[in-house]
Amino acid sequence: MVSQYKRILLKLSGEALLGKKDFGIDYDILRQIVKEIRSIHELGIEIVIVIGAGNIWRGGDNGDSGIDRVPSDYIGMLGTIMNSLALQAALEADGAFCRVCSALEVHEVAEPYIKRRAVRHLEKGRIIICAAGTGNPYFTTDSAAALRSLELDCDVLIKATNVDGVYTDDPEKNPKATKYDTVTFDEVLEKNLRVMDSTAIAQCRDNKMPIIVFKLMEKGALKKVVQGEKIGTKIIL
Repeated sequence: MVSQYKRILLKLSGEALLGKKDFGIDYDILRQIVKEIRSIHELGIEIVIVIGAGNIWRGGDNGDSGIDRVPSDYIGMLGTIMNSLALQAALEADGAFCRVCSALEVHEVAEPYIKRRAVRHLEKGRIIICAAGTGNPYFTTDSAAALRSLELDCDVLIKATNVDGVYTDDPEKNPKATKYDTVTFDEVLEKNLRVMDSTAIAQCRDNKMPIIVFKLMEKGALKKVVQGEKIGTKIIL
């Protein structure tokens, strides 16, 4: 089967890199993620990746630190740069050409995010990792994923999670929770389904950017998603 999409944005959480660790990166998990990404890159899909930093820093979980929200958010942005560089190195070790484009200027390790340059990389078959969120405090990497998917004219935003889609409630806490095959943006907001933050959901809704939520660590699931199989949950108008 061929891909349904020419260009996608893949949103990864920092927690996805944890594996069995409490902090940092599980390199076995990182290599598994790389294999999933490479499996769709080999189909000729242009790939943009936005990654979080929850394996390194979660501002909301560090409330007792006394650190103000603004510097806390910048610490998180720096964490995404570290994760992006690790993912870039793993992808390149597997034979992929990859560029990290950062919303914060760190010339020694990444190039600045410039839309025209990022698009040119994609057209040349390079994987783009957009680091440092939007470059602004008070915006999550979910919002950054929504923004970049729209700026870079992606066909779909694909969010990788630890569960196999969107549920009526937390399936780990409520065994009666049921999974949606499709759900509307308005339902996600009205029912507070916590798929992504409300800013990201509203941005995608207002600009008609579909979102697919799926379980990352099921082997071959990402490839099935881009080939149009009914994997995970699709969020639509």
